[in-house]
Amino acid sequence: MAAHRRSRQRPVGGTTARAAVTVVLAGTATAAGFDGAAHAAPRPAPAGADVDRLYREAEVATEKYNGAKEEADSARERLRDLQDETARAQARLNKAREALGAVAAAQYRAGGLDPALRLMLSDDPDAYLDGAALAERAGSRHHAELGRVRAQLREIEKLRGAARVEVKTLTTRRAELGRHKRTITEKLSAARQALSRMSPEERPGITGGTGRAARSAGGTARDTALSQAPNARAAQAVAYAHQKLGSPYVWGATGPDAFDCSGLVLAAYRSAGVSLPRTTYAQIDAGRRVSRSELLPGDLVFFYSGISHVGLYIGNGQMIHAPNPSAPVRVAPVDQMPFAGATRVV
Repeated sequence: MAAHRRSRQRPVGGTTARAAVTVVLAGTATAAGFDGAAHAAPRPAPAGADVDRLYREAEVATEKYNGAKEEADSARERLRDLQDETARAQARLNKAREALGAVAAAQYRAGGLDPALRLMLSDDPDAYLDGAALAERAGSRHHAELGRVRAQLREIEKLRGAARVEVKTLTTRRAELGRHKRTITEKLSAARQALSRMSPEERPGITGGTGRAARSAGGTARDTALSQAPNARAAQAVAYAHQKLGSPYVWGATGPDAFDCSGLVLAAYRSAGVSLPRTTYAQIDAGRRVSRSELLPGDLVFFYSGISHVGLYIGNGQMIHAPNPSAPVRVAPVDQMPFAGATRVV
């Protein structure tokens, strides 16, 4: 019996020991698990990365705003032209109707009014045209006059139809402008808040320093860039961009005192007598594509996969661009941002 009890005590002791080891190992594993989880937790993105992202998103919205504004301006101009042409056509119609009225008055004085003319003088255009057709079939002696009136009515209706299309286009573009403007405002407001949380040591990477630092490009570098430009227009664009160093960034601006990125290159080439499209994604097709190794001063250099940023190449791997609302127009290296392509304005 004693031997039997001793034999039964050993497993109990062993089980207790194993249980204790299991608890210890489990505790160690749990601690290791917590420690590992702590190391694996993603670190919050730096405030500067948030500001950069918000500025890029605002710039994408800015280019969309610029495109919608350009289309709205075109629609408004077409509508104005159509309204002017409609007014001229209406004046011609009124003159033709006055001539018909004179004929009608003469007929009335002679003892009666031709039924066809009564229809012709109706205020109902459908009845008017039907009357014209009736008069033509009846061999009215006023066929030529009626034909002119009929053509003028059709012209006016066509012009009014085109004007209705432009009004619809303009309404749509105005709605787009409102949406893009709200997006820009929200992104820039968030960027300002993120920037306010950054330390003074972190900010220069976003702001690019002061306007005085932005003007650090020397006269020798400028003269070299002008001499290497492929043509006089490119040289003038580079010279203009140098003159605007230190100017503030304002979204939607095309100068002369403030710019966004596409507005700066547009104004630079406008000073050389060259008309560029308003947006980055249209400007990239405004000339001949060139590779990065072929870049010459005056070439337009584009960045990011969505072609949302543009600068003006000035040689030696440098460009002049309008970075963001926290940085003035300045000189920066081309490799500062993801390169997307380049165009030489010809």
